Amino acid sequence: ALKLRAGDKHCLVARSKCYLKLGDTENSLKDAEASLQNDKTFSKGLYQKAETLYTMGDFEFALVFYHRGYRLRPELQKFRLGIEKSQEAIVNCIGSPSSVKLENKEDLCFISRQAESKKANQKLQNKVTMDQKWTRKQRPVRNPKTERELLGELYADKAYLEKLLKDEDLMESSTKQGIKVADLVLSGISYLDTRSEFWQQQKPIYARVRERKLRQQRWIRDKKRKPAEVGRYIVKSMEDIDMLLTGDCPEESCKKAERVLKRIQGWSDDEVPNKNELIGNLHSCIGNAQLEMGQMEAALQSHKMDLEFARQNDLRDAVSRALGNVGRVYARIGKFQQAIDTWEEKIPMAKSSLEKTWLFHEIGRCYLELNEAGAAQNYGQKSLQSADEEGDAEWQLHATVLVAQAQVKLKDYRSAIMNFEKALEKAKLIHNEAAQKAIIIALDDVSKSFIEELNKRREEPTIAFSSPDYDFSSENTKDDDFEKFREKEESEERAENQDDEKQKEDARNYKEEHGNSKEGGSEQENKEKESK
Repeated sequence: ALKLRAGDKHCLVARSKCYLKLGDTENSLKDAEASLQNDKTFSKGLYQKAETLYTMGDFEFALVFYHRGYRLRPELQKFRLGIEKSQEAIVNCIGSPSSVKLENKEDLCFISRQAESKKANQKLQNKVTMDQKWTRKQRPVRNPKTERELLGELYADKAYLEKLLKDEDLMESSTKQGIKVADLVLSGISYLDTRSEFWQQQKPIYARVRERKLRQQRWIRDKKRKPAEVGRYIVKSMEDIDMLLTGDCPEESCKKAERVLKRIQGWSDDEVPNKNELIGNLHSCIGNAQLEMGQMEAALQSHKMDLEFARQNDLRDAVSRALGNVGRVYARIGKFQQAIDTWEEKIPMAKSSLEKTWLFHEIGRCYLELNEAGAAQNYGQKSLQSADEEGDAEWQLHATVLVAQAQVKLKDYRSAIMNFEKALEKAKLIHNEAAQKAIIIALDDVSKSFIEELNKRREEPTIAFSSPDYDFSSENTKDDDFEKFREKEESEERAENQDDEKQKEDARNYKEEHGNSKEGGSEQENKEKESK
């Protein structure tokens, strides 16, 4: 780009940034100054020059150019931040301005002379060859603790490079490009030394120690949170977890609950008085989210941890909640007997009629899956009784359907039909169209089975029932029901036939009347013709 448009200030600033990233502060400064050659008010050039000077450790000159840019473009936040960090670096190096007194005895030309001499020294230093670096005297050894404080994670890299210097054979070798390994190692060490000096100027050790102490004090202060703050955080977090789960975001709900759980586990019992109860509740939330995501085994483990915490701390409500959730997971994975055992343990802990309704219904449903229709009918009737006490029409519908399905399994078709008809009325009452369609289909199937069963019984030889000890009361009742059912169908057929016959008779009468009227008209015409 610079070949096509030499001296373009935007390209110069971009290249200056690249040089600065590479640690080549000299070329970075040259490009920054070149971008300002024709336009001294170019804000990007001023900022890049200030950044380069700051990186070189010339905090005072960097502050000058940050101020120039801020006067030209006060709306740019980067100049204000540059002023703040330059002032902080200067204070860290020389102390507070109030402790320094300057006397203006001569002119200030020495500042520019000092800058020029510093640049000249820097150029001379950059001309030192790699061979001279190899033979030069080592810098004064800095305290390892201080150096580790300055370099941080880079201290291990410098120690590794210094260890490589002791390997003479390696230092004599070269890379494929012909560069000596010794030169590469020395350049790396030199770069780390330069950066450590810069960081020491930017933030001396005493400033770092003070900052660490302040950070520790802040951490201790934050650790001792007020009960009101802890309470607000817990309430808000639990609301967010529940909202994410109900909002069809189980994965986010699970992650949020895990983060809150980890944080609460690090707090003391004094900060969170109900810590164990809260931990169990979070395990329950995690288990519910995992269940929604289809992670059955993980959900089962989470709910079992909730149950364990509840039993350890004698939390009756939490035990009841955990047993309900554990049973729900067992039912989802097809372990119906384990689900029944878990839910039956929960029955004495159920408080409301609605909770009992749900519990009895789920147990009955599991018994139905295990083909134990008698137990399923029993729990279905208990569920219906609790639903009647609560006055919940929807659960009355579910319980009635369960009872009817159990009676179909028991081949008590008459009772099943009656309960399906009751369930159909409930479904119409709550405007549940899907339930209505399903019940109508089930009712039709049961009616067919009932008729087939009655037909089979009527076709059986009468000799089988000749015993005087046989109780005909139930059979007579069923036969009466069958006769009533057949009579009802026959009466409906007769009514339909009578309607059809009546319509046919009306049609014949109409045709006869219409035909007579036509014949009478023709005779009258003939008489008139004869008279004429």
